[in-house]
Amino acid sequence: MLRVGLTGGIGSGKSAVSSRLAKRGAVVIDSDVLAREVVAKGTDGLAEVVDAFGDGVLTADGELDRPAVGRIVFGDETARRKLEAIIHPRVRARAAEIEAAAPADAVVVHDIPLLVETGQADKFDVALVVDTPVDVQVERLTTQRGMTEAEAKQRIASQASREDRLAVADLVVDNSGTLDDLDRRIDEVWAGLQQRVGHGPDTKA
Repeated sequence: MLRVGLTGGIGSGKSAVSSRLAKRGAVVIDSDVLAREVVAKGTDGLAEVVDAFGDGVLTADGELDRPAVGRIVFGDETARRKLEAIIHPRVRARAAEIEAAAPADAVVVHDIPLLVETGQADKFDVALVVDTPVDVQVERLTTQRGMTEAEAKQRIASQASREDRLAVADLVVDNSGTLDDLDRRIDEVWAGLQQRVGHGPDTKA
């Protein structure tokens, strides 16, 4: 099994990369999806969030009110760390369960937005970084997600820097071009990953 840690800044197109790897046969474990699952209605994770922050974090139908939680933890490091202490261990435990169920020779891609920020890069066989210039990130966030330029820059600044991500990268996917460019690069990367687990031609990404 080859364990790959995939990361990239907001607006880098990391989801486009993970979906393309999945289509080529990778087992993709999406931390964002798991983070929602572990605090879904009826879970002990949600109960612990309510214990920590109060009933104000619930919607009328008992689901987690994400905007309300965001308002509590944004700019409050103590509150953010309290929330992460509830969610992160549960996400990692669930990811480990999914990985354990994968085939022995699988390429398992852990899609982790905060891979660098949480110091997990060295826990994987390969750290795969989706790299995009900051101005391209800003353009995508303003045109595709409706953010103002100031909001986009603030979100980008709240994450690890481009330089910090590249410093831990074993493989880099430049996603500043077209989708055709991206497909070609993913073909190269996939061939290299396959070679590492003993499949396909001796091709390195």
